[in-house]
Amino acid sequence: MMNQTIAFLGAGSMAEAMISGMVESGKIPAKQIIVTNRSNQARLTEIQEKYGVRTVLKDELNFAEVDQFILAMKPKDIDAVLQDLKYKINPNQVLVSVLAGISTSYMEERLNDGQQVIRVMPNTSSMLRESATAVTPGKHVAFDQVVFTKELMKAIGEVFIIEEDKMDVFTGIAGSGPAYFYYLMEHIEETGNAEGMDRETLREIGAQTLLGAAKMMLEREESPTELRENVTSPNGTTAAGLNALHEAGGGEAIAEAIKGAASRSKEMSKQLENVLVGSK
Repeated sequence: MMNQTIAFLGAGSMAEAMISGMVESGKIPAKQIIVTNRSNQARLTEIQEKYGVRTVLKDELNFAEVDQFILAMKPKDIDAVLQDLKYKINPNQVLVSVLAGISTSYMEERLNDGQQVIRVMPNTSSMLRESATAVTPGKHVAFDQVVFTKELMKAIGEVFIIEEDKMDVFTGIAGSGPAYFYYLMEHIEETGNAEGMDRETLREIGAQTLLGAAKMMLEREESPTELRENVTSPNGTTAAGLNALHEAGGGEAIAEAIKGAASRSKEMSKQLENVLVGSK
């Protein structure tokens, strides 16, 4: 990995989160990360000064020196970018897309035969190197490139290689998932504050409770059901709370949130690709 050169096409917030994780992890030397955009030199200067990476406007990029291109521009610009890349790269180079709603097949159809394409989906926790990131290889990707991309994405959290037809449900769980926990925290704060506790203390208590439960899930062998049963004494406080949660439809609400987000993800992907095709 230390000899690979990575080029970001796009310098927005997701690109910056990934750059920050990569530089901090030391997986890729900063001098081998190139960041580009079309015309915003001020943004490139900011990124360069903050992380020590190389920056250049896209039209000045030496495409031949790049091993992996990370597509991090706006999805609406994908066709123009793919058209440009088609004539500037070769099948040994890899395109890694973080663009929501753009399938690997959509990209492959607009590139040369055999072009290696990988789709990844981080979530917003990548800013803290705690993302749950999905990786989906296209049909032409070499195994070693999948391994490389997985290791690269570990710079921003944990990585899961999944089939592309599972990307929508992954979105419903991990892509949208942080918002579900923030929503839970909102209600913890509201309820505790109504009972006389201050919000700052409530935020620390709630966040630590979520963190501890997450670590139990990751570090213990018990299933979620077993962990729940282990802390639920008959007729105790936890049992009372769980009964109230069940009666209020808590479990069903969680399931519907995941399915709703997954359904919308699928719908948005189709809409975006239809718009892109129709605009040609």
